[in-house]
Amino acid sequence: MSAEPSLPLPSPAPRFGVWLIGARGSVATTAIAGCAAVVAGLHPPTGMVTETSDFTSCGLPPLSSLVFGGHDTVDCPLPKRAEHLAAGGVLPHGLPSAVHAELTAADQEIRSGGPLPGDTDGGSGRHDDELIDVFAADMRDFVRRQGLAGAVVVNVASTEPAPADGSLPPSSLYAAAALRAGCPYVNFTPSTGLHHPALASPAEASGLPWAGRDGKTGQTLLRAVLGPMFAGRALDVRAWSGTNLLGGGDGAALSDPAAAAAKNAGKERVLADTLGAAPEGEVHIDDVPALGDWKTAWDHIAFDGFLGTRMILQTIWQGCDSALAAPLVLDLARLTARAHEKGLSGPLGELGYFFKDPVGPGPAGLAEQYAHLVAFASRLRDPEPELEREPEPEPGREPEPKGAVGPGSPWRASGEER
Repeated sequence: MSAEPSLPLPSPAPRFGVWLIGARGSVATTAIAGCAAVVAGLHPPTGMVTETSDFTSCGLPPLSSLVFGGHDTVDCPLPKRAEHLAAGGVLPHGLPSAVHAELTAADQEIRSGGPLPGDTDGGSGRHDDELIDVFAADMRDFVRRQGLAGAVVVNVASTEPAPADGSLPPSSLYAAAALRAGCPYVNFTPSTGLHHPALASPAEASGLPWAGRDGKTGQTLLRAVLGPMFAGRALDVRAWSGTNLLGGGDGAALSDPAAAAAKNAGKERVLADTLGAAPEGEVHIDDVPALGDWKTAWDHIAFDGFLGTRMILQTIWQGCDSALAAPLVLDLARLTARAHEKGLSGPLGELGYFFKDPVGPGPAGLAEQYAHLVAFASRLRDPEPELEREPEPEPGREPEPKGAVGPGSPWRASGEER
């Protein structure tokens, strides 16, 4: 008796890499732990835009298909970092233990970053091009060893000051490495990244999509809603001042006035773009280590109403930046990976919904930005199967009943067996 032929096994679903710059920081750790928690059904995907109904059937990589790795200059293991975040209330109690295996797997894919002391300063250390080569080799090796369909590089490292000369800051070295490795790039920070003039031509020639910069998670998110509200109601905003109190790594990094200036540029752009001109006022950033990963943002808005009546609106935003940013990092990785898969390249201005200082043209108001994002999602969908029209029945022949799927049915999907 002959054996029956075996059916071919289905091809495994493709997996996609998320290569995080600053992979052991609070945002990266929260994103990795959160992704594992959602995949395991331990928590709902609250805060993830791409898990809402407007983004179904877009062909986005499933969360279960994401593989994490990255660069960092610190050596605290991800499971230990997650425990620290849970102790501070950023991660739910018990979650680090529940997703310990996923955190350990990601930690094993983190490589030493840079520049390190002695690099790029004219000494005997590694110079720019060598660092870019090393970083790009790490990214390519990650994709090869894991058998990935590709990887998206996402910068979630601490904010750096804008370069005072023509040198490439660390964020730009990593961005250049992403281009060299053939990986799409997302800059979730206000750091220079691909905005450096020396990278403009390589970015255009790469054929890769990129997005950024500076994730919009709290104070500026609210400004992107309130600015259009004032403009739409023809209310004259005279002054808009703000204060940020924050701790953790961000607080320490932004205590540098140059880094704070880079951060505030995006906040000011939102007001200028939504109101037509930047009103009086500044944003002050204060480092308060006792706050840890939490922050308080206060805005004081002075505006004139009918007949010049003077009024005030004050807002207070208290939140956890890591928990606000992490789901957006996952959204951006999925959207950018899909854009690359669909052959899109250049600046993804449609992702401006996520950023304070978005690349490419686009609106500044949050509602309009969301409409652009939904339209972009439609572009990512695969086309529906085309239908072929059957020839009209011969004269004198009775048409088949409506809805029948037979030789005389008027509509049939292309390639359907006849």
